[in-house]
Amino acid sequence: MLQYNLENYLNQLLEISRFRDYCPNGLQVEGHKQINTLISGVTASLELIEVAIASNADGILVHHGYFWKGEDPCIRGMKHQRLSLLLEHGINLFAYHLPLDAHLEFGNNIQLARRLGLQYDGLFGEQAIAMHGQLANCMMLRDFGKVIATALNREPLIIGDLSQKVQRIAWCTGAAQGCFEEAIHAQVDAFLTGEISEQNVHMARESGVAFIAAGHHATERYGVQALGMHIAERFGINHEFIDLMNPV
Repeated sequence: MLQYNLENYLNQLLEISRFRDYCPNGLQVEGHKQINTLISGVTASLELIEVAIASNADGILVHHGYFWKGEDPCIRGMKHQRLSLLLEHGINLFAYHLPLDAHLEFGNNIQLARRLGLQYDGLFGEQAIAMHGQLANCMMLRDFGKVIATALNREPLIIGDLSQKVQRIAWCTGAAQGCFEEAIHAQVDAFLTGEISEQNVHMARESGVAFIAAGHHATERYGVQALGMHIAERFGINHEFIDLMNPV
């Protein structure tokens, strides 16, 4: 399909104009006009670009792209190496950050909820991206931790009484530890995100609301994967999701 048509479709589907983001959303690096093979991944790292080149891909779709607010704008070092390879091989780079977190069908948050058996009830937080909902059945925190470990193939860090009962859950993938206080006010039993900060430990202990850090990469693998599969099915192009492991 044409690069222009894919960008327009994704921009409209993900409603990128609704968000105040830390980076540009959409086509970040222009390549060949025709896209036949799309590689998706969490982050547009050098390794992912090399996989795309080996796969003769025309496009890469990621959650974490380039040109972040406040970063050095000079094209040198690692940035030069990445961009040079993309341009040399004519590979289009599509990146969607907050719009991909928030989408109610293909977003990171809703996709994570489906894998953990969470029923989505509503949104909260800045720009209404974080979600709250509940488990179908009440269970002990330690058992919910086992559900997460099995689903994500990664042991989560849990701050809280492992024997406490949990059912109402708030969650937001990636680095959303700043939403914890709002989650506490929402009267949930536990809050799940990718990363944890020092102050979150004390907040969890003092509030009685458990904090679960399940990994930034681990919680954000599913939105871009679902979106890539959707594009492949809708437009008849080749797609492969590449999961490059990241311990964070």
